[in-house]
Amino acid sequence: MTKTYRTEHDSMGELQVPADAMYQAQTQRAVNNFTISSLVMPTSFIRALAHVKRAAAKTNNKLGYLDSQRFVAISKACSEIINGQHLEHFPVDVFQTGSGTSSNMNANEVIATRASEILGEKVHPNDHVNMGQSSNDVIPTTIHVSAAIAIEQSLQPALDHLLSVIEAKIEQIGEHVKTGRTHLMDAMPITFAQSMSAWREQVAKAKHHIHASASQLNQLAQGGTAVGTGINADPRFAELFAHELSQQTNVCFMPADNLFFQIATQDTAVAVSGQLKTLAVALMKIANDLRWMNSGPLSGLGEIELEALQPGSSIMPGKVNPVIPEATAMAAAQVIGNDATITVAGQSGNFELNVMLPVVAYNLLQSIEILTNTSIALADKAIASFRVNEHNLTHSLAKNPILVTALNPVIGYEKAAAIAKKAYAEQKSILDVAAAETDIDYQELKVLLDPTKLTQGGINS
Repeated sequence: MTKTYRTEHDSMGELQVPADAMYQAQTQRAVNNFTISSLVMPTSFIRALAHVKRAAAKTNNKLGYLDSQRFVAISKACSEIINGQHLEHFPVDVFQTGSGTSSNMNANEVIATRASEILGEKVHPNDHVNMGQSSNDVIPTTIHVSAAIAIEQSLQPALDHLLSVIEAKIEQIGEHVKTGRTHLMDAMPITFAQSMSAWREQVAKAKHHIHASASQLNQLAQGGTAVGTGINADPRFAELFAHELSQQTNVCFMPADNLFFQIATQDTAVAVSGQLKTLAVALMKIANDLRWMNSGPLSGLGEIELEALQPGSSIMPGKVNPVIPEATAMAAAQVIGNDATITVAGQSGNFELNVMLPVVAYNLLQSIEILTNTSIALADKAIASFRVNEHNLTHSLAKNPILVTALNPVIGYEKAAAIAKKAYAEQKSILDVAAAETDIDYQELKVLLDPTKLTQGGINS
């Protein structure tokens, strides 16, 4: 089928736009210019941008600058986008003008087109939809709004769920004793409760620090317009806008203490990304612990058995792989890479404007999304459902020569080391070798070398 076009114009002249497109000339110029990737701005960003435009329209109406008929039409158009309609009309590449002007104008044009249809008369993308605004405050504001909503409404609940699953698993299997490992080598015994408490603390602290850094997202650039001075915006705009946006989103927003800071820098996004990276590191650590404990099942550690989710090989029948921990590790690696991108982008605050805003938005929101989904998958499909292989745990503990550490206060380090080496060389239990090499009563040795007792710390004497 032959595609049909219509003629649109902007301040640079006329050009052809697909007849069924809701966007207009400036968006089409961006589509023509930025043929860089197949990546477009995330849906969560577009919806947040519609929230910004709706709050701005209501603010301008309350201040007496935008007539009620156009306000209602703009508001309805924005609501449709927020509810998931018209998203196919946002085709601008992530790698575009650094201020995100193309994405701002894309929204202005789609909203103006739809508002004009609703109203039955012209709604202008610049004069009406973009009234009292600049791309330079709209896009930084939308980065904050989209990230704040995603963290508060998606990531934080996902982390709460992960923490509750870890806690439940500790209650279920916490008393089991396993061989501790340092440098991937046998070390003193540890309970599952003790080992998994480190997981719980990693996630809890990451959640706390994300919440603390994300609280700064609630300060918005809106009202600063082009360079932070607020040119072409009513002095009352910023305060009223933040109030309207808070009511729309159920997230508390406020005008920034310093609008110049919010427009010239992306320091807040860099800080939030850093905390997301810390969470990614924690999830990778947990994933790798699960993979190691699950390794085998015959020639590895085989301490646990992860839920079998899918065949693990196209050539080796019966093979089952730790797919969720592997997916978690890859997702974590992506977040760590995203943080590097955001760090570089954060350095591009040239004088009064950061000029890598779209890539900051894309990577920040991707990190939040995949950490949210990964946390849920790791909780439900790996941690909640793994089974402890008690036989392997007991067998490994009995042969662990490092248990002799408990005898250091009784027989001294050098004698203990000799016993450990002999036990390892002869593949005998440390209990049997210690009984043969010392004059300590066998029953007393059993008490001194009891793995469960050794998880409680203290000094044997």
